[in-house]
Amino acid sequence: MDEYIKGRGSQIKTENRFLKAQYVTDHVEGLDEPLLSVPSTQVFYEQAKKIVNKVTSPDLGMMYSMNPYQGCEHGCIYCYARNTHEYYGFSAGLDFESKIMVKKNAPKLLEKFILHPNWQPVPISLAGNTDCYQPLERKFEITRGLLKVFAQYRHPVGMITKNSLILRDLDLLTDLAKDNLVHVYISVTTLSEELRRVMEPRTASAVKRLKTIEALATAGVPVAVMTAPIIPGLNHHEIPALLKAAAEHGAMSAGMTIVRLNGAIGKIFEDWLRKNFPDRFDKVWNQICSMHGGSVNDSQFGRRMTGEGNFAEVIHQLFRTSKKMYMKGRTMPPIDLTKFRRGGNLSLF
Repeated sequence: MDEYIKGRGSQIKTENRFLKAQYVTDHVEGLDEPLLSVPSTQVFYEQAKKIVNKVTSPDLGMMYSMNPYQGCEHGCIYCYARNTHEYYGFSAGLDFESKIMVKKNAPKLLEKFILHPNWQPVPISLAGNTDCYQPLERKFEITRGLLKVFAQYRHPVGMITKNSLILRDLDLLTDLAKDNLVHVYISVTTLSEELRRVMEPRTASAVKRLKTIEALATAGVPVAVMTAPIIPGLNHHEIPALLKAAAEHGAMSAGMTIVRLNGAIGKIFEDWLRKNFPDRFDKVWNQICSMHGGSVNDSQFGRRMTGEGNFAEVIHQLFRTSKKMYMKGRTMPPIDLTKFRRGGNLSLF
């Protein structure tokens, strides 16, 4: 096996479907030095024109989302957002987790958006693509700036992250929670540190994520767990333990999706799976295919994140049974849309 790049999820730099010229390793004369090495993180500043996006996918619960960062250092091998990096001329593989676009003007754009005279407040999801609390947030504090806007105008927000850095903003979250203006989902995909280190190499440990759930719940912030994605043969058997642990730490609800490997993610995941779990590659790969009509790629709304077939139904049944067992009677409180203050406020900027 080629030398493994520790600290990164993807081990390859995939081709970009929009570019004619590509870097390749299969040269007829061979290469004296490896083409890929451990990449350092590069930051690119984007002067975004808008930050809030309308979500039109019928199988997603969110109506609007925003992402202060494009690309994500967490390096989760299964991340569906990898494909979007190709629009920037980068690779969905190593580039996605090492070349990060930062939208420093995001708070100003959010304020402008929600103060439009025709805007009717509905929850805006932060973030629907990449993690808003990835490592660079510690330096740039863009997500904190966005939360200040939401708090200033009493606007509802939904959040999902797998980073304990969210506790830095507990003051703003508790302020929003007082008026039922925030829902937080903490993503926990495995309790195995061995699996997490290779599947989600730059994320917080499961222990830290569970403690984060506990801290949010103790502070009165509505928090749920997202066990997504479920990957057969890797983490599907952990569903009961994941929901039990989350419930014991104060989670009020739980959600899940089935893994799907669209676009370049299929090649990235296949390479990763062969290198990390060669003994069970065929089993995992074939079971993923069985849930998506014989392919790892599925874009059909309503089916793409739930899967189909016998094995998918087994997973969903296990999830439903576990949720009923450990979270019966629990639910996230409704968001209050009446607190929004459009007029009479001084701009934060």
